Amino acid sequence: MTDKPFLYVVVCAAGVAADVSRLISRAQERNWEVGVVATPVAMNGFFDTAAVGAQTGRPIRSAWRAPGEPNPFPAPDAVVVAPATFNTVNKWAAGIADTLALGTLCEAVGLGVPIAVLPCVADALAAHPAYRDSLVRLRDMGVRFGDPYAGGPEPDGGRPEFGWDGALDLLAGRVPGQGCPGPVPGDTGTR
Repeated sequence: MTDKPFLYVVVCAAGVAADVSRLISRAQERNWEVGVVATPVAMNGFFDTAAVGAQTGRPIRSAWRAPGEPNPFPAPDAVVVAPATFNTVNKWAAGIADTLALGTLCEAVGLGVPIAVLPCVADALAAHPAYRDSLVRLRDMGVRFGDPYAGGPEPDGGRPEFGWDGALDLLAGRVPGQGCPGPVPGDTGTR
């Protein structure tokens, strides 16, 4: 048992997920314990699951627990969704919990857990009315979003850097012990 705050990192199926270890390293440098919850598709080669499991010292969760099976993670003090895809953002905003990752996000909102999101959505999908509505709905729930990332090539042929470092900054001032002067609004202290 540790007295460090616990961060859930929800990983979706986008190419930049290959670098999620960068986010985990930053979180650990800031004194977080980290557990990873991945969408089922993200588990299929979008990131090195063995390396990430070794880095966190915990199994990566992607499937529901069986009845009576203990939870390998404590309750979250905060959640980061990175990269967050079009599909996940829209289903989450609609309250669809058909995967462990989505169920975790829906529950975190209901518990008032601080949540930061780094979207990774192509410009054409980001222009879809359902996506724009989903962003509004999630923001109204208190979810904080980082800068959008479309991942398109730059003029030199390279790709822009994904904003891993900004994820934890979005939580600043919202999590006790992580730069917050007092309790998180809505926190009942029961987590």
